[in-house]
Amino acid sequence: MKLNELSPAPGSRKNRKRIGRGVGSGHGKTACRGSKGHKSRSGGGVRPGFEGGQMPIHRRLPKRGFCNIFKKTFALINISDLARFESGSVVDEAALVRIGLVKGRYDGIKLLGKGDLALPLTIKVNAASKSAIDKVQAAGGKIEAI
Repeated sequence: MKLNELSPAPGSRKNRKRIGRGVGSGHGKTACRGSKGHKSRSGGGVRPGFEGGQMPIHRRLPKRGFCNIFKKTFALINISDLARFESGSVVDEAALVRIGLVKGRYDGIKLLGKGDLALPLTIKVNAASKSAIDKVQAAGGKIEAI
């Protein structure tokens, strides 16, 4: 077998349907749209959610709740995650992104108190829980609010 003798298995490669390319193709004239009607026109067709004049489901179902457009989303970091850093280092947003603890876009970073901390760190975050502050201070570190 040679490279120039290679070919795909029979029936595995199929030509795409070329619509509107003459009567002889079998898909000419009306170009598979049928004749007349809204869907045969250019730009025709119903909008998403249209149910033929019936009241659409998004209007039939009751609306509940409230969506706060000013809500802040925080990246949550636990005390146990900070064991990766060296003693005495400064932990800020850039360091957390570099090490892979924060991914995506957030309005801030919040430190939570799950786990234990054995080394003193200077931590710069937007918010921290009371237990997290106590554990960092007990380890000899400090938390600075951004």
